[in-house]
Amino acid sequence: MSPIGTTQNDASPLPLIHEPADVYHAKAGHYLSSHLLADFRKCPLLYHRKVSGLVAENQERPAYLIGRAAHALILEGQRAFDGQFVVGGPINPKTGLPFGPYTKAFGDWQRAHGKTILTDEQHLTVVRMADAVREHQRAAQLLSEGEPEGVVRAEYCHHPCQIRMDWFDAHQGIVDLKTCDDLTWFEADARRYGYAHQLAFYRAVLAQVIGLWMPVHLIAVEKSEPYRCGVWRVEPQTLAIAQQENEAAIGRLQRCQETGHWPTGYEEPRLFDAA
Repeated sequence: MSPIGTTQNDASPLPLIHEPADVYHAKAGHYLSSHLLADFRKCPLLYHRKVSGLVAENQERPAYLIGRAAHALILEGQRAFDGQFVVGGPINPKTGLPFGPYTKAFGDWQRAHGKTILTDEQHLTVVRMADAVREHQRAAQLLSEGEPEGVVRAEYCHHPCQIRMDWFDAHQGIVDLKTCDDLTWFEADARRYGYAHQLAFYRAVLAQVIGLWMPVHLIAVEKSEPYRCGVWRVEPQTLAIAQQENEAAIGRLQRCQETGHWPTGYEEPRLFDAA
């Protein structure tokens, strides 16, 4: 399966950096990312412990694995997907069934391939998600030209920052691909997970380099039947409000760095009103 978008736009206003995800994330100690800023907005102490290497990353959950595989197939294409994932697994000769993901045999098999393993069922889910995006007229149009997984680094609010955009096109702007359980509740999930703040950060860091405020779109696709796909254009006013909140948070972050004080945000008693 080829990627939905295969054309690198020659009119791109900036050379995007293309590097593996682990290389990008390894630079989080120096560059502020949207995810680290989200951690800070939630709890400054959490941010501090993460950048200090005191918080171990949780083992990848199946839902995140599906999302990561879908991003590779939809945005980067079959070749990139095959370079990162292998489908199947070792079979237990006694039962004729695959070994479990936490068995020694499974681990040995995965290390031998040097790739992340997807079960046949997980692979089928990812393929159906890719088909759903491909068959959605507006989603396919947004991904028809541009570049996937482009990295930009710039100083923003006197702080070194980095972004890794799912998709960028010089004309249609930033496109972020999300996977979800139920498209009906996607807008509520977007508010809950701070997608507007994430995308406002992307747009602002990008603007430091190109001097333009680009349009921003979200594509969301379900991870189960009927694999619905939807597209949202994020309103400039929504991004502007989120940007103001991001910039206020960066200001607080800089004060925390200067003072060495990292609060939880719950030091003072709060008033609970159940009404």
